[in-house]
Order: sequence, then structure tokens, then C-alpha cells
Amino acid sequence: MLSDAPYEVPPYLLTKAASLPCCPMAIAGADNEVALESARQATKADIIDPVLVGDRETIQSLSDVIGWDNTGIEIVDLKGEEAISGAAVSLAASGTVKGIMKGHVHTDALMRAVANRDSGLRTDRRISHVFHMTIPGRDKVLLITDGAVNVAPTVDTRMDIIRNAVDMAHGLGNPEPRVAVLSGTEVINPSMPSSVESAEIVERAQKGELSHCIIDGPFAFDLAVSPEAANIKGIDSPVAGRADIVVVPNIEMGNGLFKMMVYFMSGLAAGVVMGAKVPIVLTSRADPPEARFAATLIAAILTERNETQPAVK
Repeated sequence: MLSDAPYEVPPYLLTKAASLPCCPMAIAGADNEVALESARQATKADIIDPVLVGDRETIQSLSDVIGWDNTGIEIVDLKGEEAISGAAVSLAASGTVKGIMKGHVHTDALMRAVANRDSGLRTDRRISHVFHMTIPGRDKVLLITDGAVNVAPTVDTRMDIIRNAVDMAHGLGNPEPRVAVLSGTEVINPSMPSSVESAEIVERAQKGELSHCIIDGPFAFDLAVSPEAANIKGIDSPVAGRADIVVVPNIEMGNGLFKMMVYFMSGLAAGVVMGAKVPIVLTSRADPPEARFAATLIAAILTERNETQPAVK
């Protein structure tokens, strides 16, 4: 049942990033072979200009192991997750770097530093995570949010989660993404709170709180992505069966959806945190190199867009 098809970096991301200047990026916890190799690959591809944050001695030793001559690359010599995370965030807040890649630090440590009120990276939005999902041999992109940061988001939080995902879609070339707000049903059912909340989100969006997207719900997942299912169930909506973004009611649904795509379909899950002043490549120890590379491409593309265009309201 598990897929053994090789992972694929979406060609359109490579095309978009090819003409961009290198993105200055802090690698938070570069004193780890996997993190360092990810930084090496992105640097060699002229995607990022890295600042390596971590234990200098370990970084130099591991650079020799992977065959990377990092002469001329800045290293911020620090030990400890809190110090490393804080330094990476400070580099971004000062404008020295335009993005952050999570390396060998725990997600909680990095996100605490990012979310700190004095960090300089907070905006008026809630920070959220987006999985950019693609399947080998197919052009369709599906954004799943939030499956990694916000555990049980309120309606207000999900409004920001949608804004962040719409920003990503815009930055990647989709000017009016279709947004499906998920529940376990397409019928508003008081015994299923996510259906009631989904309807509230759609109503608020239609009153003008969200722009430059088409939004509908509540939808069960099949109605969001399958035109056939939408037709059989008689759902007449410009979003039904055609969603570009699916908004989950809680982290459990988002986590399960993306992992099913990864393990059953060889889906490439490129995870990026949005809503801060810079994009954050949030990788997992289990991520294949292709997912890390694709997420870095996305962050670089979004950084260039942020320099020239405002985010949606």
C-alpha cells in the first residue's frame, strides 16, 4: 500500500526560482549533517546565500564529511537551541537575512523565538504553517493548512491561516486560489462544531474580510478535491472539486492528510511557516531532501515577491 515512487521537486518551482537573486537565509542549527547538506544543495543551486548558525567546530567537521568547501560563508558560532534560534531570528529581524531554515533545533524552540513579542518578526497576523503538496507526474498543487503549528485554531485564527495560505498561492502564481474550508460534512450540523465554524468563516469572507480568493464550505475532503463526488452529491460551487487550498479545523486532520499523501502517493510536502516578516522553512527529520529543497525554493520565491508586492488583507 505504501508508495515507492520517487519524490519529485515540482519543475515550476525550479523555473520560478531560476531568475531570482540568492536569498540570504539563516540556517538555525546548521551543526547537523542533514541540515548542512540541505543548505549545501540550496547554495550550490544558487537559491540561497546561507548564514550557518550553530557550533562552528561541528559545522566545519561536517562540512568536510559532506565535501563542502564553505570558505567565505558566514558562521555564527553558538551552542544550545535557545541561543541558536534567537540568533537566527535576530538576523532576520535586522534584515541581514530574508528567510530562516530550521536545522537541528526543535520546532518549539524556533517558533518560540519567532513568536516572541520582542523578536521583531511578528506581524498583526497569527503565524501558521502551509504544506505545499504535489504528486509525481502531476501539475496540480494543493496547499494544506494548518497541519503543523496551530493545534485547535479558533475562527479568528483560521481567518489569518487562510490569509497566509492565500499569500503563498499569490506568490507562487495563482492570483485567485479556490479555498475549501473543511469539516466532516457539507451540511451545517451543530453536533459537528467544525461545520458551524466553517460556515461562519465563509460568511465573514463573503462580507469582505478576505480578498483575492474564492472560498466556500463546509466541505468534506472528497467534495473539496473530487469533481465527481461534488457532482454526485449535487454540490454547485466554484470551489467544490477544484480546491487549491484546504483549511483544516485542527492539526490532527492536517497532519493526517499530508502524511497520507506522502506515504500512499509519494506526495512531496514542502512546509513553510507564513505570517511572520520572513518565510520560515520548517523541515522534519523524516523529510526527504526533495521536500527540504522545494520548501527552500518556495521561501526564496516568496521573499522576492514580498520585496515588491503587499500581502492580502
